[in-house]
Amino acid sequence: MAEEDLAGKKSAILLSSIGEELAAAVLQHMMPREVQRVGTNIAILGTTSPDELHEAVEELKDAVRGKISLNDSQDEYLRNVLTKALGEERAGTILDRILVGADQSGIDALKWMDAASIAELIKNEHPQIVAVILAHLEYDQAADVLKLFPERLRNDAMLRIATLEGVQPVALRELNESLARILSGADRMLKSSLGGVKTAAEIMNFMGALEAPTMDSIREVDFDLAQAVQDQMFLFENLMDLDDRSIQALMREVQSDSLILALKGTSEPLKEKIFRNMSARAAEMLREDLEARGPVKLSEVEAEQKEILKTVRALVDDGTIVLAGKGEEGLVS
Repeated sequence: MAEEDLAGKKSAILLSSIGEELAAAVLQHMMPREVQRVGTNIAILGTTSPDELHEAVEELKDAVRGKISLNDSQDEYLRNVLTKALGEERAGTILDRILVGADQSGIDALKWMDAASIAELIKNEHPQIVAVILAHLEYDQAADVLKLFPERLRNDAMLRIATLEGVQPVALRELNESLARILSGADRMLKSSLGGVKTAAEIMNFMGALEAPTMDSIREVDFDLAQAVQDQMFLFENLMDLDDRSIQALMREVQSDSLILALKGTSEPLKEKIFRNMSARAAEMLREDLEARGPVKLSEVEAEQKEILKTVRALVDDGTIVLAGKGEEGLVS
């Protein structure tokens, strides 16, 4: 067994032995790809002997005495741990990826390859197959692969990702046959919630300078789809990613009444971030107005949030606001 695979198995053994609460606490300190890697190993973990457990613990310089019984249902254990660590939505996305391809000789192997190798491997496949493969990858990794494609294939693949509503077992079997040893285990896969507008939007966030022409290509085919993808590229809660200077610049462009509506139902951390970037008096007045404002329709809140996001995009486009960590040179356009 390769050293990396052996380390992954030992991590899975340890997390499976300490209980769901502690395992969830550990996973909260890991990066997404680390969570996915460990989760994959938990999903494929079979019977584990006390000697294996002892060896894993000894390697971490910790003492283990007695026989520890591991959870019998690894899939259920994994689901509970990830949900507690990451929340239901994020856990569901990672579980789809893990349980759809738990066999590491399958598509999971692509996640450990460089973008150039993946692009060379799949560039001659049918664009629909390319879209399914890219939907399995991490968003930034998929974007890196797309950047290496010819423009026509890149635009076609992104359009297909945005309209992908799921993958049926028969399609995955065909994909398995097409890619031979790279993909495996498709016969036991359930339909997975891969692709779609959100996936396309997340990938587009990392496309950098290629975002605009790719979006234009989608818009030519389906205007409403392009708008849906664009709407998902930066959500209202993502205002948490703005630095203080950018928040202050945004506040200068937003009317008080609009802000009050938009903040209804948002997270407390986001509200506090907004308050923190206002004068003490203005923040106090906004708090009072929020408390005094009664229940409002969700549609009204979403409409105001969308208007503010339009302002954000305009400020990004003219360089007033810069969002780090998205695409080339830390910009989202």
